Amino acid sequence: MKCPYCLYPESKVIDSRPADDGQRIRRRRECIKCCKRFTTYEAIEGQPVIIIKRDKSRQVFDRNKLLSGMLRACEKRPVSLDMLENAIDEIESQLQNSLEREVPSVVIGEMALEKLKLIDEIAYVRFASVYRDFKDIQSFMDELKVLLEEK
Repeated sequence: MKCPYCLYPESKVIDSRPADDGQRIRRRRECIKCCKRFTTYEAIEGQPVIIIKRDKSRQVFDRNKLLSGMLRACEKRPVSLDMLENAIDEIESQLQNSLEREVPSVVIGEMALEKLKLIDEIAYVRFASVYRDFKDIQSFMDELKVLLEEK
């Protein structure tokens, strides 16, 4: 494992413990050259899930891309990174456990919306405004009415 600070190719493991309910292993490492410490995660490599985009192109599911979209929706909101990571872990787990290897992007968007609705309603509306491509204030108000009716 290369050191992220000095790029030296060797490090030693200081501590290992299970993470994410045993789905991954968290390892604290120390660079042999510069002695700085860093954390790595080890996980079983699952079958890749292919996302079918709206334009019919295909790409491999990227949790970081989903995380960045959800982070943008949660800007200046009282939502921790751990809450978002857990939500994405659940989405990723659902995708891995489904028998489908190709999933339309709208399915993942709806899954993200459901998680955000439980985490923070403002973040939910922000994400929905981009994801559902609101064209005017009326479509925005329609989404808010649906949210209020559910409460």
